[in-house]
Amino acid sequence: MYYILIIAAVILDQSVKYMIRTNMALYESIPVIEGIFHITYIQNTGAAFSMFSGYTRILALITVGITIGILYYLFRLRKNGHWTLMLSLALITAGGVGNMIDRLSLSYVVDFLDLRIWPIFNLADIYVCCGCGLLIIYVFLIESKLNAKKGM
Repeated sequence: MYYILIIAAVILDQSVKYMIRTNMALYESIPVIEGIFHITYIQNTGAAFSMFSGYTRILALITVGITIGILYYLFRLRKNGHWTLMLSLALITAGGVGNMIDRLSLSYVVDFLDLRIWPIFNLADIYVCCGCGLLIIYVFLIESKLNAKKGM
């Protein structure tokens, strides 16, 4: 089930990015809520917040390694992993794969969600952030309770 979520999330991410690339000029900005939320097309050659700009191939290679590791872990946990852990890893994987596809095929990541007070980002970034947030909740709130029940 989590593999279906990963595939669906990546398809959504890539579809929206394709629509942005083909229907907007680079740096074009369309106000959705004037001064608060815009759709702004940029090409990010770095990682989050454009850190490590120009290291696209290295970032893609790192993402491939992390993705393979997480997919292996998801496969191992598929029968008895807690849903929170599984969902968090699926979201992180979907986000990583979505941006990795951009890096490998375009040599940049398409970013377009512009809150005006924050660096411009995309759906894959949301997946990664939500997945990391859920993973933190799992590690600090859920895992300890599960271990206590098991007597660990």
